[in-house]
Amino acid sequence: MKKKYNILLSLLAGLLLFSSCEDEWTKEQYERYVAFKAPLNEQGVTRIYVRYREDSISTYRLPVVVSGSTTNDQNMTVHVAVDRDTLDALNMEQFQSRTELYYEELTSEYFSMPETVEVVAGENTSLLDIDFTLNDIDLVDKWLLPLTVVDDASYDYVPHPRKHYRKALLRVMPFNDYSGIYSGTALKTFLKGYEGDAAIVKSEVDVYVVDENTVFFYAGTVDENRTDRENYKIYATFNEQTKQVTLTADNPDMEFQVYGTPVFSVEETMDATRPYLLHRYVTISKIDYSFTDYTSVPNASIAYTVRGSLILERKINTQIPDEDQAIEW
Repeated sequence: MKKKYNILLSLLAGLLLFSSCEDEWTKEQYERYVAFKAPLNEQGVTRIYVRYREDSISTYRLPVVVSGSTTNDQNMTVHVAVDRDTLDALNMEQFQSRTELYYEELTSEYFSMPETVEVVAGENTSLLDIDFTLNDIDLVDKWLLPLTVVDDASYDYVPHPRKHYRKALLRVMPFNDYSGIYSGTALKTFLKGYEGDAAIVKSEVDVYVVDENTVFFYAGTVDENRTDRENYKIYATFNEQTKQVTLTADNPDMEFQVYGTPVFSVEETMDATRPYLLHRYVTISKIDYSFTDYTSVPNASIAYTVRGSLILERKINTQIPDEDQAIEW
């Protein structure tokens, strides 16, 4: 009898514990903080890709998230503002006194957004629509849009206490059909006159938007970490009818010369294991130019010859309608 009594007590205790655990999960386990969904990369920023459209708007939708273990049960009007102080702190942390490498605050001529975003009861997320008009933007500058969830005790929400959640440091990267990170392993840079000797090769070449059919990249091994990068821009204009690429430069001091005419091709194939994934390859061939680096060594100029090809691969998820989200950047 005693044994049966003990068993009944154990069963009753188990039921009470189970009931208590079930009831626990009906209650909020965490604070309901408001934050952006904008994960940082190794440079401490979030790259966002916006389709370049001449004289028209492209919209980026930044997620605003309410944390918690249960569904948000109140309407919230979340206030958002540009946060210059965080941009200044980021620049000092990343680059110290090298001001020429600083991120620049994106000016209001290039974007507009509402001051508030609504999160309705029954939803844990909302979207902040940021409209970009990027005509004539110069991507030699590293444009950043720093945003924050405004902290004010009079508002009906609590911003996330960790700044990397409450802040969004958006590195704005407009794109067209030809911009992106190209494989540079087939593009070789030689000292001029020594084209038969060993070459300098970059694994990747960043190519930036100028307009819908034109991009620019930096000559030779110059990249955005060079303080004098603005002096070495090479423009590439793509002609869809002739499949030719016209290379030009607007700085006479770099003594830029092109030999022959580069051409480009576009190839598309579906992925062998993921049938919804489209691989789009842009290949620029017959690149052959020379230029002079006149700033890296004081009181000296070094001439280079650059030859070879560049290849861009884009992976596009055909199941996603939004172009910027469909591309696997």
